[in-house]
Amino acid sequence: MARGSRTPTPPPDVPERILDVDVAQEMQGSFLEYAYSVIYSRALPDARDGLKPVHRRIVYQMGEMGLRPDRGHVKSARVVGDVMGRLHPHGDGAIYDALVRMAQPFSMRLPLVDGHGNFGSLDAGPAAMRYTECRPDQPAMLLLEGIDEDTVDFRPNYDGQEREPEVLPAAFPNLLVNGASGIAVGMATNMAPHNLGEVIAAARHLLAHPDATLDDLMRFVPGPDLPTGGKIVGLEGVREAYETGRGTFRTRATARVESITARRKGIVVTELPWGVGPERVKEKIGELVRAKKLQGISDVEDLTDARNGTRLVIEVKNGFVPEAVLEQLYRLTPMEESFGVNNVALVEGQPRTLGLRELLRVYVEHRLQVVRRRSEFRRRKREERLHLVLGLLVAIVDIDEVIAIVRSSDDTAMARTRLMQVFDLSEVQANYILEMPLRRLTRFSLLELESERDQLQAEIAELTAILDDEGRLRTLVSDELAEVAKTHGTPRRTVLLEASGTSVRSSTPLEVADDPCFVLLSSAGLLARTTSREPLATEGDRVRHDALVAAAPSTARGEVGAVTSLGRLLRLPVLDLPALPPTAGLPSLAGGAPVSELLALEPHERVLGLCSLSPDSPGLALGTAAGVVKRVVPDYPATQDAFPLLRLDDGDRVVGAVELATGREDLVFVTSDAQLLRFGADGVRPQGRAGGGIAGVRLAPRQSVVFFGAVDPEVDAVVVTLASSSGALPGTGGSVKVTPYAEYPAKGRATGGVRAHRFLRGEDALVLAWVGPAPARAASSAGVPLELPAPDPRRDGSGLPSDVAAVGGLPLGAR
Repeated sequence: MARGSRTPTPPPDVPERILDVDVAQEMQGSFLEYAYSVIYSRALPDARDGLKPVHRRIVYQMGEMGLRPDRGHVKSARVVGDVMGRLHPHGDGAIYDALVRMAQPFSMRLPLVDGHGNFGSLDAGPAAMRYTECRPDQPAMLLLEGIDEDTVDFRPNYDGQEREPEVLPAAFPNLLVNGASGIAVGMATNMAPHNLGEVIAAARHLLAHPDATLDDLMRFVPGPDLPTGGKIVGLEGVREAYETGRGTFRTRATARVESITARRKGIVVTELPWGVGPERVKEKIGELVRAKKLQGISDVEDLTDARNGTRLVIEVKNGFVPEAVLEQLYRLTPMEESFGVNNVALVEGQPRTLGLRELLRVYVEHRLQVVRRRSEFRRRKREERLHLVLGLLVAIVDIDEVIAIVRSSDDTAMARTRLMQVFDLSEVQANYILEMPLRRLTRFSLLELESERDQLQAEIAELTAILDDEGRLRTLVSDELAEVAKTHGTPRRTVLLEASGTSVRSSTPLEVADDPCFVLLSSAGLLARTTSREPLATEGDRVRHDALVAAAPSTARGEVGAVTSLGRLLRLPVLDLPALPPTAGLPSLAGGAPVSELLALEPHERVLGLCSLSPDSPGLALGTAAGVVKRVVPDYPATQDAFPLLRLDDGDRVVGAVELATGREDLVFVTSDAQLLRFGADGVRPQGRAGGGIAGVRLAPRQSVVFFGAVDPEVDAVVVTLASSSGALPGTGGSVKVTPYAEYPAKGRATGGVRAHRFLRGEDALVLAWVGPAPARAASSAGVPLELPAPDPRRDGSGLPSDVAAVGGLPLGAR
């Protein structure tokens, strides 16, 4: 014991009292008191205004502080302090958490607080209340509307020093619109948000038809409308919840498959289930990928921001079907979650489980009571004012006598008594006359008072009619609700999908099958693959596509070779190419990917052709601008992604590359001075990749080869030539001619060929040529399909004016 201290002794006259208490009874009583306090005072919302006590106190105190949507924000700490000191003694943390939730648009379908600053996100908490600012939003003012007109009952606060409302007037069904969640003792509530316009429409229908059934109301409220949008899959649980107050439904993210890059497809998520953040989904995907429970995903990137909203990009590996990967994500990640509805709310102070009809009925009855009490209050105030106005009118009529009575009275009490006796006034009227300034007693004031009397009498009659007629009262409530919906209603965000209550696993295979396909190269430099054994769909006798320059057979998981103007062969994985759907007639390869995004090309290097890389192929045939021809033995190295096919001289380049189908085709050269040479491919000995080729066509001075290709002599082929000025810009057109290939005789290799086009005035060179199976297809420099003229049997005839910039067809081996 410390020095100087002494043990206190009780006064001798106070007897010692010891009470024996049964522990079981004490525990039972204390627990019941605690449970009741939690249920009634903290965890469950009131079915009338849809607010828990803490939310109600925040909204009410903000109104008492004079905060309004059209006034400035104040520090959140100031609001929290006032609420805690006056109404809610449960700690600032609980108050601030409730305030923050009311300001979050992803938590509330109709936010009640307008927050300024960092109020958190789905993945992160808010800043401290000393940093954030707030003010009530317009919907909060609707909850308070009419609270000063005796519309609701008040009760003492926790210490009896203040008064607080037991419930707010609530001009809209807040409980259904914003939902609620809470855990009490032995019970919990979990209510989904709904669309304001839909809920008000149902409430108005119930006002007009009190015997409306659940089916009638569900025509207006088909299902919840979540703040974050998304989809609700399976409406059986929704109906069960509306009927019994308990049910379960599935919420699903909104996602679509997009091309992330030229090589990759991705899944872009723009809406998530309510309460699920993108970081949570990203972390779960990472866990599943590391555990090898989720396949086909190469990367996940969260691009969510305040301006663009939710955007989670999930990159899919090549070889996997994005739609099947999406089904995996729905099944294994929070992109699809169950929502358990438990509509528990306080009705007359007792927790009850309510269906949709009961929730609307409780709100409608509350609103009818609020409007009835408001009308009684307004009528009472107008009657009191009318009573004063009638007294003033009596006084003004005989104002001289009023003044004489006042002047001759010894005191106020005598003046009041004499006025009451002479003019038959009430005490209230007499006091009002005595307190009124004399300047009011003029002729103009008489006219004002008579006008005010008539207006007050009309308003009293209108309010009396509303109070005496239940139908007019219901109509007034319905009209006020309609005005709220018109002002604050928003379109539905959540899509409702009819489906079973269980997740159905997709029958779509996860990985792309190694099916036969064709790789296509268009004249516009686009690459794509088909999803069928046919190179392109046909419609009638027209092959509907962009002007094709090459097509190589392959499989979806195989590789093809791309031959370039520098004489190189680049390996190209077919899975990297966009797949064209097998629909009848794509007008072009618009869904293809540019060559430059798929292959690493040198400056000024172009892709000229495609090959299958098969060792059983007769090989490639190449032709250069200098007239060199080479057949390449198909001994392509398996370990190299790029390698040369021939040795080019300085200044030379490859102008054509084609994979032979049989080795007995015709090789065709077309030169810039309009000479065409065709000879058998079997006359060219195949060489290894180190070889430099042999002479193919004899060129005149300053001339070059503009086309090299291969044609099956057994098929119907055509020759397309375009003549123009050698100084003209590419793509500016000229004169075009189409001639049957059979009109040109075969000649020996390394000769000069025969004339293929006669130049007109201003023309001195062929700028474009193409030889291949009919029909040929042409396109302008903008990629627009063009019609070619009818075939001209004259080999050396002139052409017709045209804007042709590219010519193609169904290449060799693709028929």
